[in-house]
Amino acid sequence: MKNVLFLVHRIPYPPNKGDKIRSYNFLKGLTKDYNIYLAAFIDDAEDWQYVEQVENLTASSFFANLNPSLAKAQSLSGFFTKKALSIPYYHNNKVQQWVNKTIRENKIEKIFIYSSVMAQYVGEHQIDCVIDFVDVDSDKWLQYSRKAKWPMNWVYKREAKLLLEFDAKVARLAKMNIFVSQEESQLFSHLVDINPKKINFVNNGVDTEYFSANKLYNLPYNKPEHIIVFTGAMDYWANVDAVTWFVHEVFPLIKHQCGGAQFYIVGSKPTKEVQYLTDMEGVFVTGRVEDIRPYLKFSSVVVAPLLIARGIQNKVLEAMAMGKKIVATPQAIEGIKIADQEVYIKDNAEDFAKQVLLLLDNAQASLYAEENRQFVQKNFSWSASLKKLTHIIETEQLIKPEI
Repeated sequence: MKNVLFLVHRIPYPPNKGDKIRSYNFLKGLTKDYNIYLAAFIDDAEDWQYVEQVENLTASSFFANLNPSLAKAQSLSGFFTKKALSIPYYHNNKVQQWVNKTIRENKIEKIFIYSSVMAQYVGEHQIDCVIDFVDVDSDKWLQYSRKAKWPMNWVYKREAKLLLEFDAKVARLAKMNIFVSQEESQLFSHLVDINPKKINFVNNGVDTEYFSANKLYNLPYNKPEHIIVFTGAMDYWANVDAVTWFVHEVFPLIKHQCGGAQFYIVGSKPTKEVQYLTDMEGVFVTGRVEDIRPYLKFSSVVVAPLLIARGIQNKVLEAMAMGKKIVATPQAIEGIKIADQEVYIKDNAEDFAKQVLLLLDNAQASLYAEENRQFVQKNFSWSASLKKLTHIIETEQLIKPEI
């Protein structure tokens, strides 16, 4: 089997959040055809316990500790070097040394980079390289800048500009650049002057055998009626922004007509801002749970009120796989071509609340949306995505690097 260098900005395990779900499934899938040499950062002390699970999938692995506070301080050097702050944030001399040694001592034939910031480690090595950008992160920083106050709005706008410049540079040098959806790939092509033949996309997948309502789950709610659920990592700004908007702008409209409505925020590491939301009657914050599936199965409706988003939201696909009805903002559905499914897209608080109320009123009549599950099974399988990824990695380079 060929030797592949796999660089990822965060240990691809456990698959319990968007980026790890994708990176883990790609890693697991690629091990069937390649010997994997993996380097990854660990930015959460709890994740060190999963090193062995990842090592078992690789020929060789290297894990570097990343202390977020120290990394933020290190990233400030970008102001003096005129780089995007994300680049020095993920710079580590030991990782660079391991990459150089691994390429030198092993017959590395291909490189797979998950997250463009990891491309800084292979700049000197002219090897067949595929970069998975996943999302257009520079645009996400631009969205952040529009919501933040000075001076952070200036910092975020600067990051958007310089990160896009970096992404454009590494993308031109790579054999192929992939994104999580056609919409993301088209946006990047619009923003960057690059040969369109170097841009492609590979969808996320969903383990529909795991995310199935046809299993026995324990009821997680004391009062299992009029339950509204949001799932996601609750230290991620876009998720914090989403639930804050929902609680302050949407939920009061729902409570006015449905006094028994309950809103559950299910996800790890809730920030203080999220925890304070429980001051409103009917709002619950669970923190980390072992299994989100019971919270989805026994809910009346799932909401995805994201105002800042890029790419495909796994939380939406997982809820659909569980046969749940969903109310979402347009941002939360980007990359998911909804047709006749029971996913309702609303772009303002009043309409969002009205749709949730309609589903709460009719929840007992029809809790399960089979068409949502069938949609995911048909369009978002990991087997199809991995087949496409392997084809991209194996395709011979037809375009010379654009220096």
